[in-house]
Amino acid sequence: MNKHNQMDVFHSGKVSTAVLKNAIPAMMAMLMVLIYNVADTFFIGQTRDDLQVAAVSICMPVFLLFMAMGTVFGVGGVSVISRAMGEGRMEYARKVSSFCMWSSVCVGVVMSGLFWIFMDQILMIIGTTKDVWDYVKSYMMIVTVGGTFLLLSTCFSNVIRAEGQANTAMMGMMLGNLANVVLDPILILWLGWEIKGAAIATVIGNVLAVAYYLLYFWKGTSILSVSIRDFVVKNGICKNVLIIGIPAALDGLLMSASHILLNSRMILYGGMAVAGAGVAEKVTMMTGMVCMGLGQGVQPILGYCVGARSWERFKNVLSFSVFFALSLSTVLTGICYFFAAEIVQSFLTDAVAFEFGLRFARIFMTTSFLFGIYFVLVNTLQAMGAATESLIVNLSRQGLLFIPLMFIMGSEFGMNGLIWTQPIVDVLSLLLAIALFISIYRKMSAELLSAI
Repeated sequence: MNKHNQMDVFHSGKVSTAVLKNAIPAMMAMLMVLIYNVADTFFIGQTRDDLQVAAVSICMPVFLLFMAMGTVFGVGGVSVISRAMGEGRMEYARKVSSFCMWSSVCVGVVMSGLFWIFMDQILMIIGTTKDVWDYVKSYMMIVTVGGTFLLLSTCFSNVIRAEGQANTAMMGMMLGNLANVVLDPILILWLGWEIKGAAIATVIGNVLAVAYYLLYFWKGTSILSVSIRDFVVKNGICKNVLIIGIPAALDGLLMSASHILLNSRMILYGGMAVAGAGVAEKVTMMTGMVCMGLGQGVQPILGYCVGARSWERFKNVLSFSVFFALSLSTVLTGICYFFAAEIVQSFLTDAVAFEFGLRFARIFMTTSFLFGIYFVLVNTLQAMGAATESLIVNLSRQGLLFIPLMFIMGSEFGMNGLIWTQPIVDVLSLLLAIALFISIYRKMSAELLSAI
């Protein structure tokens, strides 16, 4: 399908076909991200050293930080580009994509440099203890070298979907993540590099993903551009990308901060509790990452409808997406719940760590069936260009709601209170997202009627 026919799917294709054609590749891509995350933990777990498993969990906030910065330009870019295409402003869309690419490069290089310079201080901030210090530092020193590529990969996988190339976005992520999965057992176990091998595999995977995306642009088949000649910050490009991208990234940034705080509280109960919590999070990620992909896949279609002022199609796409999302997240949660013991056991060998992991995973899964609706609504707000509402919902889930509630629950109910914080926040953040969507939808509908 050529690029023009692909955009026709956004405009007039059957709703279910348009949604699934864009959502399935995005879900597959996020599933590969999940497999890549799980592979690192799984193969490190085969070393029979659960302290290394704990070290990977401690490093997760830094990994999320790089992904969050890529999200600033990826999600911000796809929102602006899809609406611009709906309005027929193709040249503007090209300049936006170039801005996103080169801004990602600059930010990635600066971040990597700062992490190297202040590595020891950062390790202290994220709650690294003496028993895992060397493991965490080894992993971090290598991963931050390739931080720019992680940032670029995250950006490209979003921006390319704006022109309807969901399969291309998926293939780039699959290539990088498959490389990581293949390299993990070779570097971690066969060569005996253990946690260093996991970090090297991560960097190589991200480099290959970025190379694939750049080749796609250089072939000249894309409507968009990554040429430095199209790089522009004026005409509202920088502002429009950042007002949507920053709120979207705040969820990742606050997730990073909440992981740091949660680990610092969980470490009081021992390294095995931290390892158990880290693995429990990976169990619920199986539902969360796929549902996140669904939301990302739907966003460019909704953004195109907003730009084209096609409100009836917007409603149809959203209704189908919400129903599909709820069904999907319920099924995935059920599967994960019934096989929770087997999943946790594949990561953890220590009996105490296994007990923690299984108990924590079942607590997290009490609300994971709501993930689908939540991620569709969050991406809908971004597609609508609702900067303030996006900011509120992303500040709340892992920040304004999670962090204070975590301290309250931890003080009142100890370790179990810390773990139950996330399910409570899942419910509250969904209710907030629903309320904000209703508010902005009514506002936009009133503006449309007044313009007629």
